[in-house]
Amino acid sequence: MKKRYLAIAIGGLFFAQISAQDQHGWRGPNRDGIYPDTNLLKTWGENGPKQLWETLDVGKGYSSPVIVDDHIYITGMNETEDKEIFSAYTLDGKRDYVIEYGSPWNKSFPETRTTPTIVGKKAYVISGMGEVVCIDIKKGEILWTVDGAKKFGVKTGRWGVSESPLFFDNKVIFSPGGDQTTMVALNAKNGEVIWKTKSLGDICNYASPLLIEHNGIMQIVGITGKNVIGVDPDKGEIMWTFNDWGQEQQEKGWEKISPNTPLFKDGKIFVCNGYNLNSFLLQLNEDATDVSVIWRNEDLDTHLGGFVLVDQTIYGSNWLNNSKGNWVAVDWNTGETKYETTWEGKTKGSIISADGMLYCYDEKQGYVGLVPAKPDSFKVISEFKITKGEGPFWAHPVINNGVLYVRHGNALMAYAIK
Repeated sequence: MKKRYLAIAIGGLFFAQISAQDQHGWRGPNRDGIYPDTNLLKTWGENGPKQLWETLDVGKGYSSPVIVDDHIYITGMNETEDKEIFSAYTLDGKRDYVIEYGSPWNKSFPETRTTPTIVGKKAYVISGMGEVVCIDIKKGEILWTVDGAKKFGVKTGRWGVSESPLFFDNKVIFSPGGDQTTMVALNAKNGEVIWKTKSLGDICNYASPLLIEHNGIMQIVGITGKNVIGVDPDKGEIMWTFNDWGQEQQEKGWEKISPNTPLFKDGKIFVCNGYNLNSFLLQLNEDATDVSVIWRNEDLDTHLGGFVLVDQTIYGSNWLNNSKGNWVAVDWNTGETKYETTWEGKTKGSIISADGMLYCYDEKQGYVGLVPAKPDSFKVISEFKITKGEGPFWAHPVINNGVLYVRHGNALMAYAIK
């Protein structure tokens, strides 16, 4: 187990959920990997839950599907891999339409990342090259496009733009980074600029932003190449920045590779990323103009797979190297590591939760595991292997109406778990 150190304990917490105008998208209703389904299966058969259908034409990508009413929406790459595509499927896996909307990243790992954000009859996506696009999901037509590279001078790291847009108050939030601005708000109706923050000179990084509310104050929490930031969603003012990633990381001086959306609960923000960036809990002050560190933990440093908070415990996997990681539970209040353990024969991966269970998706071999969310042990009750698709198993699973959706590259599968 890695060395850890703790600070003060915290009590009397509760989770403040925010529904940003009923948007559907990245990691569930609150961007925290928690899905509201109940009465789900607590164990699966030897070969996993019943597969309902599969399709192999969603295109290469790491994004997750989004289910709204009677359709599934997902992004990917076209067959020639020179355009990103947006597809609509019926709930039985039949494709209604597919449209091209933007250009994929042109260097390392070009596969599509953006999970659509859907509000009403519109979907919002961001291409790997930084094009922000609004799509009419009923007609399958592009309503407007803003080329972020041309308009804002997008400044990326080696893996391009990997953001799922945030929607709030008829604004589409995009984080281009660079020398002009850090974050912008676009008019959801036409793509016109509503506000731009000042520039911090950072790369845009890879984490999708989070909308929070603290003491009646709304704020957008984002991560850039070197900073965690809090932004006023009405004015576009950066209210605070935090860049104390720890002494070792400060001495290295390189941009932080931060693909994980933070967690928020009762004025506290949990930040966690791989490559030994480790994890820490921040406390917002009364008027949300500054933050301070409550505790740090050196066992949980999630690489790409996100993390979940269930009953005062944070669950996720850590980074030992790019091919290896353990599964970890950390106490929300104190930062104490409750366990760090292997998943026998598997490695790190993505995680979501519903109905008191963890759904873990091994990123190397494609095993999906069902684990009770208990801080005293990591016990895999059932597991099965994804056999279709190609590339790393990096897409985060989704649960909707008793169905588990799992993506692997160009393949999307649906399983009955209720």
